[in-house]
Amino acid sequence: MNRRHLLTSLAAPFAAPFAAPFLKAAPQLTIESYEIFRVKVNHRGGWVLLRVKASNGLTGLGDASHGGGDQNVINLIAEFFSKAKGRSPFDVELYRRDLIATAEAKGRNGSVAFSAIEQAMWDLQGKAVGLPCWALFGGKLHPTIRNYANINRATFDRNPEGFAKLAEPAVRDGFTAIKMASFDGLPKTEPARKEGTDRGIACIEAVRKVLGPSGDLLVDGHSNFNVAEGLEVAKRLEPSKLFWFEEICRGIPVLAELNEKIAMPTAGGESIFGTKYFYPYIKGNAVDITMPDVKYCGGMLELRKIGAMSEAAGLPVAPHGPASPVCNMAQAQVCAAMPNFLILELGYGEVPWRGDLIHPPEVLEKGGLLRIPDRPGLGIELNEKVAAEHAL
Repeated sequence: MNRRHLLTSLAAPFAAPFAAPFLKAAPQLTIESYEIFRVKVNHRGGWVLLRVKASNGLTGLGDASHGGGDQNVINLIAEFFSKAKGRSPFDVELYRRDLIATAEAKGRNGSVAFSAIEQAMWDLQGKAVGLPCWALFGGKLHPTIRNYANINRATFDRNPEGFAKLAEPAVRDGFTAIKMASFDGLPKTEPARKEGTDRGIACIEAVRKVLGPSGDLLVDGHSNFNVAEGLEVAKRLEPSKLFWFEEICRGIPVLAELNEKIAMPTAGGESIFGTKYFYPYIKGNAVDITMPDVKYCGGMLELRKIGAMSEAAGLPVAPHGPASPVCNMAQAQVCAAMPNFLILELGYGEVPWRGDLIHPPEVLEKGGLLRIPDRPGLGIELNEKVAAEHAL
């Protein structure tokens, strides 16, 4: 017996019991059809959810929300799905290879359409082999995932009192970290620009009072500043002891300059699609904390790859994503297996029925902790009754 045959014969008895269920499921399962669910949320836009059906009746969920035009996204889902139909949901890398350039060319619409199908493929994979998605990504390192409450999308009164009013129930609900973006809509010209900046800082100070000295306060600049302004605002925010200052301005060189000079940690990268563009962002020292969004970056596998690049650079990962509970769980499943995971975003206070949109319902423990389920796939199903009650 030669060496190759000897190794094969020795390995076979051990491999067979583990490989059998995988080998049985993979070749027979194909992607067959899909449904779109549009859910009304608020003035900031609704949620677009995808449910893909496989040849054996299993279904997989994905989130295609906040794509910059729901109908364009839905049209692209139809286009991309025609390439995925008939394939195995295990062929994620083939799907990625064949469509990622097309998705990139379509901008934000393309990235969320591409990602939604990819998320559903992972959900189907897990269900097919009876494993949670975190097991497919390397195993559970984090049994619970810490979430911060993003109160920005639900804050209509953009004054200190308005931000503080929404921060109060978030604290009562047990969140120990809150994010806001009080510089949204900053005027371009003086003196209104200075007044807007002053008001934004006052809003942050008001939320810090509500959160208390021990809570983590996160601020998103939404790229409203240039370098000089960013340095000044960061200096003024030092007494507020920020957990991070996010997306201060645009451009890797200027972000790197700010990152070097300001006192608090910086974060960003929510809009970047794919490893191709995240690599120069990480290499350029643009931020201390990377923030890929599973909807925008290209899906769950892309999120894991970006996490690995960040790990190699010594950076923690805090995925962006104030969308539906489906988005939150897709990201949490990947984060559970990510060594350098830091914290996850949750859109807080937008609708009272948020948690009931999925089954089992989305429930967070004290501290904003989401316990990762051991059920197959994403571990959740869409609650069609709630989706129908709030359909767009």
